[in-house]
Amino acid sequence: MRVILATVSVLALVSACSPAAPPKPVALAPSATANDDLQKQLIEAKPGDVIEIGEGRFDFATPLSLDVDNVTLKGAGQDKTFISFKGQTGAGEGLLVTSDGVTLTGFTMEDAKGDGIKSKGADNITYKDLKVVWTGGPLTTNGAYGVYPVESKNVLIDGVTVSGASDAGIYVGQSENIIVRNSRAEYNVAGIEIENSSNADVHDNVATHNAGGILVFDLPNLPKIGGHSTRIFNNQVVENDTQNFAPPGNIVANVPTGSGVMLMANQNVHVFNNTFDKNQTTHVLIYGYSFAFDDERYNPLPRDFVIRDNTYGDGGNSPQGRLAPLAPAIGGKLPAIVWDGVTTYHGKTEDVRIAVREKPEVGFINLGLGVTPIDLTKAKPSTKRLPDFEIAEPPAVVLPQDKPATKEGA
Repeated sequence: MRVILATVSVLALVSACSPAAPPKPVALAPSATANDDLQKQLIEAKPGDVIEIGEGRFDFATPLSLDVDNVTLKGAGQDKTFISFKGQTGAGEGLLVTSDGVTLTGFTMEDAKGDGIKSKGADNITYKDLKVVWTGGPLTTNGAYGVYPVESKNVLIDGVTVSGASDAGIYVGQSENIIVRNSRAEYNVAGIEIENSSNADVHDNVATHNAGGILVFDLPNLPKIGGHSTRIFNNQVVENDTQNFAPPGNIVANVPTGSGVMLMANQNVHVFNNTFDKNQTTHVLIYGYSFAFDDERYNPLPRDFVIRDNTYGDGGNSPQGRLAPLAPAIGGKLPAIVWDGVTTYHGKTEDVRIAVREKPEVGFINLGLGVTPIDLTKAKPSTKRLPDFEIAEPPAVVLPQDKPATKEGA
């Protein structure tokens, strides 16, 4: 009996001395004050906090912001937690993140007046299992970007769906070390866009019913230029046919409706193992920046591109935009791969190295435009491919926050 009592006493003492487990976060529920309550939690968050948003529809009038490192904002699931900004006052983004190590997951955002979710200077950020939509369909008045990380290192976008963006659904700009995977972009002007960025893997996504499916651009007059080292692989780029609805003056307003993959003024871009079908202008469009510019740092030419081992279905039957007048001159449709043939700018001529490693039956045309800014009336079309080149493929992107899942207890 004394042994039993002593054991009980020791256990009681250990229990009393053990620190109490932290209380489980209480998920935010829909209410008239939920907008203010959530913003208060974001302001008062500490590194390592998980802020949970419960099931239901949240109608918010004012944008949200987060500037605390290593915070997770977690909903109950894409089709369970809905944050609507249909009644939003002002034109800002729905959520702005300016801190590092943030994870955003498990909710749907609707009808932001500006961008859906923007992160700026936010390294090691993760967008996972999210949906950003404009419920009225593709309209010029919709916000420009769905998810919009910019000026960042180590960006992971995984399992994200965006629909209705008047510029780009999934956009990464002026950043490095990027993965975009397992995501869906539809009914946007540009489905997925990598701009002025380096070391990006874009794979296992679906880009459909956009004006342009997947874009890799480099533009002048931005703080970071010289985009390079992007791999686009294992994607479904199909039925991109939504009429371009970008506001006039936007660079993507020049994207021809029905473009599959568009590559402009970038370096070392590899496009392989993708499926292309029913893109009405062309499946792969390669071209130089076609406007005047005065940025001495900028190279407007596509350089060191490899197009290989893709699957091509029907397409090119109804070319749009500036390419439309070319179709009648070359048989009524555009081939699977179109290159503008520009190799000269500001009096400089370069060996651009465009390697098309597709079967002979895969159509290719070099428009032979020669000089940028381009003049389509001076096109000299040729179906002859350039000689092949040895162009090293960029290594796979590895991100610190993208750790493989481990079994519980391992």
